[in-house]
Amino acid sequence: MDDSRHIENLIYRYAEAIDAGELETVAELFRDAEIVAPAMNSRRAGYDEVLKMYQQSTRLYADTANPKTKHVTTNVIIEVAADGLTATSRAYYSVLQATENLPLQVIISGRYRDEFKKVAGEWRFSRREMYVDLLGDLSAHLLYDSSALS
Repeated sequence: MDDSRHIENLIYRYAEAIDAGELETVAELFRDAEIVAPAMNSRRAGYDEVLKMYQQSTRLYADTANPKTKHVTTNVIIEVAADGLTATSRAYYSVLQATENLPLQVIISGRYRDEFKKVAGEWRFSRREMYVDLLGDLSAHLLYDSSALS
């Protein structure tokens, strides 16, 4: 598998893990990385900070142990540096959600700007910037007031 495909799989693994409610897996993906959310003036780095951020922000439902979301990542553009040890990517995301009280809808859409590094032959996240472009009803997804995102 080529480098771009390995990186793309990391991007998709994040979506898969968050939708499954596997917050520890999400944090592991960013063990040696940081997540920056400019709209929230937020920066979290490393496993413990990332796990705490997701535990404090993501509503997990008792009947499914997940947030009842589908993170759809598209328009992935990956650029591997000439040295083959670092890379960047740009992608769009849309998050769909449906609950007992919320009909199926897109609740948020935006962009990821990611950076990666190759360590011991494996690609890893080094930085993720999350940008919000379109905002819907996040009340069934987040554990905090999302008005700061707009």
